[in-house]
Amino acid sequence: MGQKINPLGFRLGTIQSHYSLWFVKPKNYSEGLQEDKKIRDCIKNYIQKNLRISSGMEGIARIEIQKRIDLIQVIVYMGFPKLLIEDKPRRVEELQMNVQKELNCVNRKLNIAITRISNPYGHPNILAEFIAGQLKNRVSFRKAMKKAIELTEQANTKGIQVQIAGRIDGKEIARVEWIREGRVPLQTIEAKIDYCSYTVRTIYGVLGIKIWILVDEE
Repeated sequence: MGQKINPLGFRLGTIQSHYSLWFVKPKNYSEGLQEDKKIRDCIKNYIQKNLRISSGMEGIARIEIQKRIDLIQVIVYMGFPKLLIEDKPRRVEELQMNVQKELNCVNRKLNIAITRISNPYGHPNILAEFIAGQLKNRVSFRKAMKKAIELTEQANTKGIQVQIAGRIDGKEIARVEWIREGRVPLQTIEAKIDYCSYTVRTIYGVLGIKIWILVDEE
């Protein structure tokens, strides 16, 4: 059958760059990887706890990490940063303290910056959160997919594909449903494709959401 590969990993080194930039000796690599995971999870959990908004969306597009010998620089790209920035210095300091406690890094400084992204609905993570929120509220999956596609069209993207898999609408047998609008050339390495996979827990069980967005072609 068709060989599948993560579209971001497929384009690494051509038009896609790493989200984490650091260098360690091979034997310490796994520790660095776990540290990254801890940082990302800690930031997501903090934002989820403190930003209970109506839609329940975190609005994080991606988290980039750069490590030096004495500094860990974390950049959080958010679609709706006003949630954090209302009382910004206190919130960001609190977040930094939380992450530092989690990592217990004594000899390294941690610096977290929050960057706003234009067109939040042009990013698959934020879109997946939107669809997940709709599915939890028992909106029909087709309606949720179509609404998501409408939102991306406003964000001026070239093409989008949305796929939902699992026990959709509580049916006994799991199935995969997908919808595509515009062009999504997955085989073209020059095409800048943004991708995310997201799991959502509904009352029927776990559903998987995958989203591919064609940002533009070089």
